[in-house]
Amino acid sequence: MRVRVLLFAALRERFGTPALELDLAADANVADAITALAVRLPGLSEQRFLCAVDESYATPSTPLRDGAALALIPPVSGG
Repeated sequence: MRVRVLLFAALRERFGTPALELDLAADANVADAITALAVRLPGLSEQRFLCAVDESYATPSTPLRDGAALALIPPVSGG
């Protein structure tokens, strides 16, 4: 299956892209996607972020579907 990965804020800046496509096995979940992304984006495993699938927060065990959007959202601070 193919999943669109969206990178926000500091992750977008660090890796130099707002989005990328990821090919995964048909039964993949969020954890599988993060593992595959860590190979393509060295340093990702040191980053902190939340995940959302199709605009709903997700856990590592959340299943993915073909065409899903997986968003990686780093912590935000400010004031």
